[in-house]
Amino acid sequence: MSLSVLFIGGTGQISLPCVEDALAAGHKVTVFNRGKLDSELPAGVETLVGDMNDKAAYRALGDKSYDVVCQYMAFLPERVAEDIEIFTGKTGQYIFISSASVYQKPAQHYVITEKTPAVNPYWLYSQNKIAYEQKLIGQSKLPWTIVRPSHTVRTGLPTMVGE
Repeated sequence: MSLSVLFIGGTGQISLPCVEDALAAGHKVTVFNRGKLDSELPAGVETLVGDMNDKAAYRALGDKSYDVVCQYMAFLPERVAEDIEIFTGKTGQYIFISSASVYQKPAQHYVITEKTPAVNPYWLYSQNKIAYEQKLIGQSKLPWTIVRPSHTVRTGLPTMVGE
């Protein structure tokens, strides 16, 4: 079954391999990003160049429907309310890419599971991801999945942390 998938981001350490895999699986792939990275997207990917901080450009994403929306670029909890508004009724599944850095620090056990609390008092990045997750979990309008990657699959340094 072919799905229409919107990647918000799409050229980063984690997102580009996901874009490539989705396309290889036969899905219709659209990428929304600023078009600033040199990463070459595979042929067949529809590119929407825009900035999430441009409200009109970002809200225009809700003019179309997608089976899946993958949000890689949300770093502040304020973004979740806007995403819920834009994508409710327009997507079958909203996937928020969080971070394994949200897991409890200091660790209480060497094995991390889904039951490990999301508590990181040391890093604002993680605290913002936790707040985003909590807001997403606390609503029932938009079907969601939270992914907490712990490793990247490409080489290079992340470009967005701290930007």
